[in-house]
Amino acid sequence: MSAAGAGWQNQRHAALANSQRLARHSKSSQKATAESRPATFLGQARGRDKNGIDRSATVGSRAERRTEWIMETFEAYRLSVAPMMEWTDRHCRYFHRQLSRRALLYTEMFSSKAIVRGDAERLLAFSPEEHPVAVQLGGAEPGELGEAARIASKAGYDEINLNAGCPSERVKDGCFGAVLMLDPMRAAECASAMIEAANGTEVTVKCRIGVDDQTPGEALPAFIAAIKSAGVRRVAIHARKAWLSGLSPKQNRTVPPLDYPLVARMKAEFPGLAVSVNGGVESLDQAERFLNSGLDGVMVGRSAYKSPAELLLDVDRRMFGEPCRATRESAAKAMIPYIESHIAEGGKAHQVTRHMLGLFAGMRGARQWRTALSDTRALSAQGASAVVDALRAMAEPALEPA
Repeated sequence: MSAAGAGWQNQRHAALANSQRLARHSKSSQKATAESRPATFLGQARGRDKNGIDRSATVGSRAERRTEWIMETFEAYRLSVAPMMEWTDRHCRYFHRQLSRRALLYTEMFSSKAIVRGDAERLLAFSPEEHPVAVQLGGAEPGELGEAARIASKAGYDEINLNAGCPSERVKDGCFGAVLMLDPMRAAECASAMIEAANGTEVTVKCRIGVDDQTPGEALPAFIAAIKSAGVRRVAIHARKAWLSGLSPKQNRTVPPLDYPLVARMKAEFPGLAVSVNGGVESLDQAERFLNSGLDGVMVGRSAYKSPAELLLDVDRRMFGEPCRATRESAAKAMIPYIESHIAEGGKAHQVTRHMLGLFAGMRGARQWRTALSDTRALSAQGASAVVDALRAMAEPALEPA
């Protein structure tokens, strides 16, 4: 077995031991857990939730299922969908889960301040079908990030990720995101506080290869060494620099050159660390090449959002050796009751359908599909039936499996 393969197996064994401990703890403290968790969080609700999903199982049985989710998370990072602001909300993640059972899904970034001082229950609410699912936090105050991690762990997330790569003005002003790469020791303190507070939930870091005038070949290994010393066991690296001045967030996603060899070098220099590559990945063929080269995982971003079926429909078979159970049509149909439940709770259909526009990308009828699901007036009048009508209008060849 290769070093990478052995490392992966060791992580799985550690995950199993940890998840079994969590399951035993959950069973022994069933009553306390049920009384302490907010009703919209994963660990508590009984009856049916806001999406009409039956969540009447006991805490003990959920603990057993969580054991499986934790195990799946340690495999799921082989292919993950990156956190993307204003895109990877809970509706997007529920939709993506209809295409792949195994890929790891990330939330948008939430600031630690918003979680600790704001409406954490609303921000962190998610459907149990989304598992395995990770939450990304942004911040620079160890104490506040630790408290946010504690809250996120209690909410039932399978992983908590620290953002050390976002280059937007918002994070620059708050001295977090990519700014953390300028202060590796502060990043390590943040990660350490999160790990201590997360009650066994895996804490990971997402970063760039460097910031502004840093030399990536020097800055990146120094940063990784710091967070690794804090106890971080997994990192996702966007293989571009972040320029905090002179480039917009959009330009930062495409203008700085990709340096995949440097990411591969980090795996060689830190063999005990699970390393995922991010940036410029547009196909499963490309993702498989990275995995075959020895990297532990691949994180895809906008390509998975714009062409979700092309990236996610065959993930379970190619990355995890499981049969592909979904089709474009089955994914669309699965969203109909979800949309109906969302509307019943006061939501709007387009809040969900906007994430589904790329489902038939590159196929006959794709333009009509996008038009139908973008028509807010028709969606307001028809609700979920607009999806039914859009499917009927599609040419039959477009409904064949990917």
